[in-house]
Amino acid sequence: MGNLKYQLGKRIKELRQRQKFTQEKLAELAGIEIPSLSNIENGKNYPNHETLEKLANALKVRPFELYLFDYYKRPQDMLNEMINLLENNEELTRQMYKFFLCIK
Repeated sequence: MGNLKYQLGKRIKELRQRQKFTQEKLAELAGIEIPSLSNIENGKNYPNHETLEKLANALKVRPFELYLFDYYKRPQDMLNEMINLLENNEELTRQMYKFFLCIK
């Protein structure tokens, strides 16, 4: 669960910053302690269901949106992953090539 805790914490921090909330403000709105929020954002603690709901409400998102963090990969990591996928699949490479020509 270590990676999940880290990704979730990173997502909560990103949503907090998008709202221009400080940790203090989000903790106040969610009714949780500042150190608890800090530990969640740093991936040290995994919030329970109740805390997740409070955070989602304070951030004005639905709870499942806290878990939408696939895009947290760095651009270089995404590129490397795409290269690996394409190197191992000629048909996919052809399809992606055609796709890129269309959007170019």
